[in-house]
Order: sequence, then C-alpha cells, then structure tokens
Amino acid sequence: ESAQAATENGASDWLVEHLHMTLARSDLAVLAKAVGAWRRGDVAHVIELNDWVLQTRETSELRLQTEQMGRSLLQLLKTVHPELVEGAAHPWASPVRQTQDRPNSTRTDSPPTYPIAFALAASSTQASVRDCLLTYAFGWAENMTQAAIKAIPLGQSSGQRILARLSADIPAAVDHAMSLMDSERQAFSPMLAILSAQHETQYSRLFRS
Repeated sequence: ESAQAATENGASDWLVEHLHMTLARSDLAVLAKAVGAWRRGDVAHVIELNDWVLQTRETSELRLQTEQMGRSLLQLLKTVHPELVEGAAHPWASPVRQTQDRPNSTRTDSPPTYPIAFALAASSTQASVRDCLLTYAFGWAENMTQAAIKAIPLGQSSGQRILARLSADIPAAVDHAMSLMDSERQAFSPMLAILSAQHETQYSRLFRS
C-alpha cells in the first residue's frame, strides 16, 4: 500500500479513490444532512449524526483529529458568531450531562466532530447544501495534497496536478453524497484504518490533523 502512494501517480490515484469510496459516502453524506438539520433546528438529528461520525473513527488518531478540529472550529464560532452556539437548545452550549430521566435532552457529552461543526458554520450562510459540500471537499483536497507533498515528498508542480485532478472529481463525489439516504451512509475503509493504526504508534509523525 505504501508503495502505491510513493509517487505522484500513486498518491493521486489513492486520493481520488479515497474521495469517492470514503469521503463521499461518509463525511460528505453526513454534511449533506447536517446542514439542513442545523437550519431546521433539529438538534436531535445533529447529535445522531455527530455520534455516527465518532463511531466511524476506527483509531484513536482519527478520533482525536475530528474531535480537535471540531472543538477548534466551535471555539472560533463562539468568538466570531456567538449566536450560533448560544441558547438552551444548543447541544454544546454548556457541559450538561444527559441522564436517563432526560431522554429527550438536546445536550450531549459527545465532543463536536469537524463535519458537524463545519455544517453549523455553513448553515448560517446563504450557500446551497451542494456549495457547502463543495467547499468542504476542496478544503479536504488541499489538506491531503499538502500532506502528500510533505510526506512522499513531491514537488509543488506535482501537488498542483494532484489538486487539479481531485478538483475535477469533487462535483461527482458531492452529487453522490447528496443522493445517499441515511441507511446508505457508510465508512468502510479497512486499509485506511490499518495504516492509521500503524501511523499512530510509530516513533515520529509529520502531523496529526
């Protein structure tokens, strides 16, 4: 697997496959539902989607990544748009613990994940759901391309070619994500989980997020 991602073509193929097989069917599909849930004030659905994201992070490394990025984005929103995260109904307005005698509580102990925090920020704009997904996917593509440049390593021209190829595939991935029902959403990527498990225990790492 590492040999397949040791060149520009290998990294490009791997990322395009990851875009369609993993991101489109998991995070993008969650985001498509979460933006609407935030806009409707359907906090129960937001919590359900957030819990699903947490359950699909198969290693501590992947879970820490989405939790850290989610908390950081939520903290930024509290600073620049406090109205988005204030109010008794907001699941992360204050650390109130759910109990058995409050089964319909709109609070949660689960940390906010990055896709859910991103959906909250996006929900306050006039952008369409599709545009929100396109933005999220392009941000992911930029981050993955930068990781490939640093880790393989590759030159800037290779990075631009990889990013251009990903950008061309993003609209189809977004359309696929938007077509999925909740029952069709999935995050089955066993090799990614295996590689992540190996990565989180190695003696040094380039970065986590």
